[in-house]
Amino acid sequence: MNVYDKLQTLGITLPELAVPAAAYVPFVVTGSLVFLSGHIAKREGKPWVGQFGKDLQTQDGKAAARAVAIDLLGTLHAAVGDLNRIERIVKLMSLVNSTGDFTEQHLVTNGASELIVEVFGERGTHARSAFGVAQIPLGACVEIEMIAQFAPS
Repeated sequence: MNVYDKLQTLGITLPELAVPAAAYVPFVVTGSLVFLSGHIAKREGKPWVGQFGKDLQTQDGKAAARAVAIDLLGTLHAAVGDLNRIERIVKLMSLVNSTGDFTEQHLVTNGASELIVEVFGERGTHARSAFGVAQIPLGACVEIEMIAQFAPS
């Protein structure tokens, strides 16, 4: 299935490429790989703030991680021009703002992983790391970066 048809079926509109908030670029292309910088969770255009194990629950995190995945897809589209060129999502790395006793970072990150697989099918299955961290820029609850492989145009 065409990736854009799948996104439309899911009711997802890709966002425009966001301007970085610091001294970095949103993506780097090298060979057939594209490395996407970390994207923080946003809700209603503002950082989705909070800490898991304190004021956020795992289900909140899944929704936040899914929102990050949508933003990542927008950046991926800007990087390669056509999401149908994606041969494989190689890896996601997820940082979850959490207390020392919160242990469900992997379940929070599933919100992103599940959407990526839903959009790309088998090409979306990926390696992944999910870390609990004491804080994320702007107080965001989740930050995720992505590596993808694409076909030449």
